[in-house]
Formats: sequence, structure tokens, C-alpha cells
Amino acid sequence: MSDRPEVSVVIPCRNEAATIAACVRGAWESLERCGYRGEVVVCDNGSTDGSVALAEEAGARVVHQRIRGYGAACLGGMDAARGELLVLVDGDGTYDLSLVHRFVEPLRAGYDMVLGTRRNGEMDPRAMRKRHRHLLEPAQTALSRRFFDFRVSDVRCGFRSLRRDALDRLELGATGMEFASEMLVEAARAELSAVEVPVTFQPRPDETTRRTVGDGWRVARHLLMLSPTRLFLVPGLVLAVFGLGLELALLPGPIALNGFNLDFHFMFVGGAIAILGTQLVLLGIYAKTWVLVNEPALADPWIRRFNLRYTLERGVAFGGLLFGAGLAINVWILADWLSAGAGVLFAVRPAMLALTLMVVGAELVFASFFLSVLRGSQFSRV
Repeated sequence: MSDRPEVSVVIPCRNEAATIAACVRGAWESLERCGYRGEVVVCDNGSTDGSVALAEEAGARVVHQRIRGYGAACLGGMDAARGELLVLVDGDGTYDLSLVHRFVEPLRAGYDMVLGTRRNGEMDPRAMRKRHRHLLEPAQTALSRRFFDFRVSDVRCGFRSLRRDALDRLELGATGMEFASEMLVEAARAELSAVEVPVTFQPRPDETTRRTVGDGWRVARHLLMLSPTRLFLVPGLVLAVFGLGLELALLPGPIALNGFNLDFHFMFVGGAIAILGTQLVLLGIYAKTWVLVNEPALADPWIRRFNLRYTLERGVAFGGLLFGAGLAINVWILADWLSAGAGVLFAVRPAMLALTLMVVGAELVFASFFLSVLRGSQFSRV
């Protein structure tokens, strides 16, 4: 029989002297009770409170990760683990380690990943502040579900497991608390099979290392950055269409709407919105193209088709056409003014539309050059 463990319980740790020994012992007890051939790996992330010695005394194999952060510690521990089934659990004493079997048996049954859920399990009322339980954490879960279309009830649970071969299919690089969400995003992209199991969530004995607000923002920021479609493209398209539509609607004259008179002043608003929307769309295309060039396996099919059809000449021609249309409107305004004896001029409506067309056209011309630089010669190999 091979001495290689089947199950590795990986515990990230930084200054968890109050709880790490109990976590290690709990993991060992669970492994032995279930008859798993396993190991307990603690990845220390620069502890200064004696956590390393306590973990070793409790029977853990301790490895060290110099890069600071929760995600870095998780990655370091999983890289050092020797088992084919990896169970990842926080070392702060908030999770019941007697439930390790819930995270192993589904993997044995063929699932790629098992996710713990505190919301469908047992959560001590003292384990999480009300604003986090009822506002921040549900908001992050909803954001993740909306942006990445994976159906989980708790994106930040620190108790989960996955197969070694599934881990190898994930592109993980987050070093902070956003690691937990990044793992789910990558799992969704890799189409891993996953199942949720309920866990028990208990109060943390020592709250001094928590940075909940800062960590929450990092998670939300990371999720937004992982989805340029919803961060840039969708809002940009909506704004561009709305802004241009508002300008065109007001071009013939003012509009009466439920007692309100919308006049040319709103054309300035529409123009600004259209220009902003165009810029957001371009940022989204840049981001998607960067992924296509650097991580082609993760690229969306539509951006691949777009880049196959796109040429610098077409982009410049389209931008130049819009710029020329705006310039032509301004020339017409100038000619009309001169033919009227260069007197009082009031052509705000067509002038505003012309300004929008010229700015957007110029944006597209220069964006076409930048996109060509961004793609470079690598695109021919995509």
C-alpha cells in the first residue's frame, strides 16, 4: 500500500495561536474516525505568536508562505499537500472539523468540488455581525451569482474541498481574501461539477485579525474586475444608446413629457452620456482582447469573432465616417450662418449632435490604433 495520503486537510494560518492546535487535532480526529489515509498541512503566513510550534505539536506538517495574504497561504498549502483530495478550511476555529467527511465523500463519488454553506447550515448568531450576515455577504453572493452564473448560497465560506486534478484546471492567482471568490469564478469557467454541503459556523475566539470592511471591498472589486462585460460593456452600451437616442429625439425640437419640457439643455446631457458610454464599451473591448491575447482559453467566443473580423482600416474608416458626419453638420451650420449674413446664430441642436459624432468618431479612430497595438503580432497565433 502506498504511503501517499488520499486526503490532505490544508489550513492557512497567520497568528492563530488561540485556535490552530484545536483545528489540527480536530482534523486528525476526523481523518482517523473516518478511516481516511490523510495528512494535515498548515501553511503559515508569517505568524509571530507561536502558531507554528503549536501546529507542529498537534501533529501538522507546517509549510511556509512568504507572500502575505489569505489566498497566498491557501495556494501555498495546496501546492505542498500530497493528497489527491484537498480539504481547505480556515484555522480560526469557526468551523467544525468533525465534518471533514462531508467534503471527502462527494469527491470520492465523482464531484470536482465541494462547497460549504453557512447559510444552509448551523450559524451561531454571534458568529457574524448583523450587517455582514444580512447585507454585505448576501450582496457579494448575489453579485457573484449575477455576474458569473454559478448557483451557490455562500461564496465566502472558508470550508471547501476539491480534487487535485480539478485544482490544476483553475487559473488562481489572488493572494488576499478575494481568493475564495476567485476560486468559484474559475470553477464556473472550467465547468467543474460542484455540490454544496451545510457546515456549522461558530464565533471566532479572537476578532483582532479581522478586516471585514476592507476584505469585503477587495472581494467586490475583484469580482468586478473579473467581469469586464458587466463592468464596462453592458453599462457602456446602455449609456451610449440612451445618450444618442436622447439627442436624436430632441433634435427636431423640445418634447413635452408629463408636464415637463425637455429642451436642448438635455442634448448636452445626452451627448455626455453617449461619449461616456462609448468609452466604457472601448474599455470592455480592450479588457476582453487582453484576455484573448494572454489567456486565449478563457476568452469569450464573441471577442474572438470580433477580432477575426476587425482590422485597423475598418476601425479607422468607421470612426472617420462618424467624425466626418459631425464635421459635415458643422460645415452646414457655418454655411447657413454665412448665407444669412453672419448674424445671430442659434443652431444648438445640430451643433450638439455634431460635437458628439466628432468626439465619438475621434475616440474610435484612436481606439483602433490602440487595439491594434494591444493585439500585436500575438493575435495571429490565437
